[in-house]
Amino acid sequence: MKEIGHWINGKHVAGTSGRFADVFNPATGEVQARVALATKAELDAATADAAQAQIKWGATNPQRRARVMMEFVRLLNRDMQKLAEALSSEHGKTVPDAKGDIQRGLEVIEFCIGAPHLLKGEFTDSAGPGIDMYSMRQPIGVAAGITPFNFPAMIPLWKMGPALACGNAFILKPSERDPSVPLMLAELFQEAGLPDGVLQVINGDKDAVDAILDNPIISGIGFVGSTPIAEYIYGRGCANGKRVQCFGGAKNHMIIMPDADMDLAADALVGAGYGAAGERCMAISVAVPVGDETADRLIEKLIPRIEKLKVGPYTAGNDVDYGPVVTAAAKANILKLVESGVAQGAKLVVDGRGFKLQGYEDGFFVGPHLFDHVTKDMDIYRKEIFGPVLSTVRAKTYEEALGLAMDHEYGNGTAIFTRDGDTARDFAARVNVGMIGINVPIPVPLAYHTFGGWKKSAFGDLNQHGPDSFRFYTRTKTITSRWPSGIKEGASLNFKPMD
Repeated sequence: MKEIGHWINGKHVAGTSGRFADVFNPATGEVQARVALATKAELDAATADAAQAQIKWGATNPQRRARVMMEFVRLLNRDMQKLAEALSSEHGKTVPDAKGDIQRGLEVIEFCIGAPHLLKGEFTDSAGPGIDMYSMRQPIGVAAGITPFNFPAMIPLWKMGPALACGNAFILKPSERDPSVPLMLAELFQEAGLPDGVLQVINGDKDAVDAILDNPIISGIGFVGSTPIAEYIYGRGCANGKRVQCFGGAKNHMIIMPDADMDLAADALVGAGYGAAGERCMAISVAVPVGDETADRLIEKLIPRIEKLKVGPYTAGNDVDYGPVVTAAAKANILKLVESGVAQGAKLVVDGRGFKLQGYEDGFFVGPHLFDHVTKDMDIYRKEIFGPVLSTVRAKTYEEALGLAMDHEYGNGTAIFTRDGDTARDFAARVNVGMIGINVPIPVPLAYHTFGGWKKSAFGDLNQHGPDSFRFYTRTKTITSRWPSGIKEGASLNFKPMD
């Protein structure tokens, strides 16, 4: 049985705890590896080494750090296929989807090549008599990222790229469900010229997370996962004096107005609702058609599209639309919520409960589901399902549809499909959600903008990637300087303006 350890000081290191977690092949249900779960002592030792390595890395000029990023981009493109296949084998998503996962992370690294510009401070000449003022952006020291299973390449890259470009050392604690790709990324960073110890990858469970939260050397923490854990990490990290950004759950609505292009809307819903088996924090899980006529037309368009979806293992190549979910427990939770929807009175229009794949009976496959006549009090509406389940909530008016998105506790992303510019503009201005799509179903901003939700989808005042990431991983220092030039003022105890 393959055993997966950690990446410490530039090499693979076996775990010493004697504790392991199983890594499954989601398509077959078989255990394909075991990953070591770190102790607090292992985490603390790796962090201490990272702090030492950071001193020289932080003193390296931004242009040289950017060159490491440039070389990393080249190497990642070189190994794209190998990385995608490794990702798919542990997560279950298709290889094209895995490549998209990697590419979206790569775009953030490309943005980080601009570190010399992004780290420039401000300067004011002659702020007072003989006085100049300027600011610096300096690294926070050692930062950490705690990342989820659903994007094992993208989100680690979102976290580590800006942190490293800013001159920090970085401790990555990836998901123990699909740990191989983060370790491969560490190897590529080393090949690109990153000094040993600057990036440490520590596999683990809650013990490792708590060790990160309590370690006094770690100054900043980024997390992506469920809202309850986000709240826990944010609260404990802040209590320990750390800078923390946490991104939690989502329930993303897509409003379909009567004037929308119904084919476009239906295609968008299928892609956004069922891609990656729904295991995306930006998946559209709630369709909100305005008016019964709109709803009827939409359902009529959706049913044949959903029934044609092909579910299978990533090894089937382009013949598969989506693969299995990540674990048997995830599958069981999805089907439990589907049953609750039926019991609570929703109409199950497309029923995927009996889905079986010949030759893969023990795999974690879930067939596509479509509900109609869902109401706000149902579990399938209130909870994040994280599976291939789309719920349709019919709204009588635009205001009612807008209210659904605004009243929900989650505020990650939302979308509206319409041909009317006034409606789209009003929606974008009023809805209390962090990322908005107008005729775009999954409004994930590009790397040079920031990614972040509102309400219980996000905790902290700075978002992921874009300029916010450089603000998060640096501290601003402001200097006021004056060089004597024969001015004799004498001592003064008064606080006075410089001018």
